[in-house]
Amino acid sequence: MYRKSHSWTGRTDGKEKEHLRWHQTVKIENLSKISESYDYGILGFVCDEGVFRNKGRIGAKHGPEFLRKACSNFPYTNSKTFADFGNIVCEDANLEIAQENLGDAVCKIQTLGAKTLVFGGGHEVMFGHYMGLRKAYPDKKIGIINFDSHFDNRNLKQEIGASSGTGFWQIAQLDTNYQYLAIGIQPNSNTKALFNEAHKAGTEYILADELNIENEGKIVKKIEDFLDIVDIVYLTICLDVFAAPFAPGVSATSYNGIFPDYFFKKIFKTVVKTEKIVAFDIAELNPSFDIDNRTARLAASLVFDYITIND
Repeated sequence: MYRKSHSWTGRTDGKEKEHLRWHQTVKIENLSKISESYDYGILGFVCDEGVFRNKGRIGAKHGPEFLRKACSNFPYTNSKTFADFGNIVCEDANLEIAQENLGDAVCKIQTLGAKTLVFGGGHEVMFGHYMGLRKAYPDKKIGIINFDSHFDNRNLKQEIGASSGTGFWQIAQLDTNYQYLAIGIQPNSNTKALFNEAHKAGTEYILADELNIENEGKIVKKIEDFLDIVDIVYLTICLDVFAAPFAPGVSATSYNGIFPDYFFKKIFKTVVKTEKIVAFDIAELNPSFDIDNRTARLAASLVFDYITIND
């Protein structure tokens, strides 16, 4: 189900261009009657049914509105245009229908020439987002870069249904024209079976412990080599990749997760500076467990960097 968002509010210092903030520039649109073209199309995915099925802490369905609020006061520093197309809502615990609806919306936005920016919701957002990209680009090799402590490749046949942890396994069963690079994987959060599944599917990955300045050259080369062999790039971030003090408001905290420090920013910029990137989402912001909105603000800062890094 589609619903409009009303969360773009904030401080107003003036109406001249140098005073503008995001809440003053985002246009509220309806996918059924778009009035103009945009650089970015924003969607919320109001769903944490996948987190519930995956036995995580529910509450991520409130993430999209908190993330919008955290972005609202950002200064408008470029000429990029934004449209908010509202929320795709999971109703009656029907995750599969919600993912289909998200995929249809993503496909339409991409077909109209805008990049998609999706605010989750649980990481089940990824499967819906990806399937929309596949519809929009049926012949392109899609490169998925996932900052996450988990592979999210649980075998659906061994689960009670699709969840926040099965998306990459589902993609591997349906599609062969893609590449997957996971960054920030925690050995203590993934069983041997999940590592085996990753190897079987040809998944490339960088462990959390490998994300340090000593490995910068190897990491950058791995990312650049990955970017070279794909046609378009979809970036997805599960906030549980970050250490709990920086991201307490997530579905599953990571006490030894990565730090959102200068080194992380360098790696993040290596990914987002590519002209091949067409889609970005952030998953598992759970406001129910956040402290001083620090997780929401961290997520928002990533959105801001993504939008402004190539200006």
